[in-house]
Amino acid sequence: MARPRKQTYTLEMYLKKINEGDIDNNADVQRRMVWSREQMNELIVTVLTDEYIPPIILGEESSSQLHIADGGCRSAALNGFWNGTHKITGALENSLIPYKKKVKKKDGGIDWVDAVCDIKNKTFDKLPDELKKKFNEYQIETVIHENCDSHKISRYIKRYNNHTSMNADQKAFTYIDKFAGNIRKLLDSRFFLDYSVYTEKDKVNGSVERVVVETMMCMNHLDSWKKQPKAACRYLNENAAKEEFEQFAAYLQRLEAIITDDIKGIFNKKDSFLFLTLFDRFTKLRVEDRRFADFLRAFQGELRFSRKNKKGLLFDEIDRELSTKDRQVIVDKLDMLEELLLEFLHTDAEDASEGSIESFVAEMVELSVEEVREDMDLYTESLHTLLEETVKIDSPLRSGENRPSLLAMMAYSYKADKDMDHWMAEYARQHHTYCPDQKKNFLTMQKEFERYCRKKVWETVGSSKSFPSGG
Repeated sequence: MARPRKQTYTLEMYLKKINEGDIDNNADVQRRMVWSREQMNELIVTVLTDEYIPPIILGEESSSQLHIADGGCRSAALNGFWNGTHKITGALENSLIPYKKKVKKKDGGIDWVDAVCDIKNKTFDKLPDELKKKFNEYQIETVIHENCDSHKISRYIKRYNNHTSMNADQKAFTYIDKFAGNIRKLLDSRFFLDYSVYTEKDKVNGSVERVVVETMMCMNHLDSWKKQPKAACRYLNENAAKEEFEQFAAYLQRLEAIITDDIKGIFNKKDSFLFLTLFDRFTKLRVEDRRFADFLRAFQGELRFSRKNKKGLLFDEIDRELSTKDRQVIVDKLDMLEELLLEFLHTDAEDASEGSIESFVAEMVELSVEEVREDMDLYTESLHTLLEETVKIDSPLRSGENRPSLLAMMAYSYKADKDMDHWMAEYARQHHTYCPDQKKNFLTMQKEFERYCRKKVWETVGSSKSFPSGG
């Protein structure tokens, strides 16, 4: 492998290459700007006093496109000052910069006199011409690794940032180079900027990137959930699809249209991935998006404290004994959220329409509405237990849209005094979709259930028959 080559630019030439796209300071897996204004100030003083700055490390593609592997923050700070977006703050201590001032003499000649410029509160365009020239002509050293692709650049970023200033979330992000660009686009959405409560620190230390990774895992790959950020990034890099990120982007746009200030606090660093996953499941119900916002208000107000799980724990107590990122904790929380959401939506629907689930179940099973209403808690609890034990959590069969026919089947099993446990497990293995028409769906399941029961009867009779021995 060839040794990297060294290249020295004037700072003006280097920054022009960045602004013209010849040098890319937005490598997908690179950290965002994490420097404080104090650090930016000190770097600018270093240039203006002609002191040493370590070389910038670049990766070069075969097309000659250059990417910054180490030195992104330095480059962004210098570029921000040069372009006028960064102003030296008044807190700078060593703000007096000596320089030689150019003075024209009366005879037309030029003289150079000692001068001092206080750069506090100054932008680049407010500097004297001599200091502007000194800044532009500063010699910036680079080391260029040739024949790079995104994977090599990612590797160099890990290598050169292998120190304490890159935290676990930031380093983990270098393992998802295949989709890092998609994630960067998601982070620039209005949702993450305006419709959530991530702090400025969260946005620069990799926490928000981790939220996206956790959401993609939870939404699309829950069965393969990885608790550690690096493992999750590696898994998605190998198993995720571009379409999953595109779908997530579409969800964020829909959420931007309904989230208001009173409920955006739900989307925080700890719980965002749960509620974003819940929205994914909500979209399968074909209900107006505003109803999801209504549910978030109800959950934030009283529903959060209205339900306990089988262990007697409220939503915020489920992670009391385990890590908040353990798979079982996540599954339990999502189960509770989905139950509350479905009940909230169905209660609303029943109040607004005579065609309630109770009426549907009564019609399908040939019971009175009063009988169904009296036993609905039993049907609901039994169905929840049955689904938990026999159907995968991400199966479409568990969709809220399919709930009426499932409740009708539960009522039918009680009326016929027939156990559905084994049948449901077999049915779930053989069927991965359902008919949106809940009457047709119920009749299909009822027919297959009865066929299953008859088969079991014949198997029992056959195994109990005895035949006379001999000729």
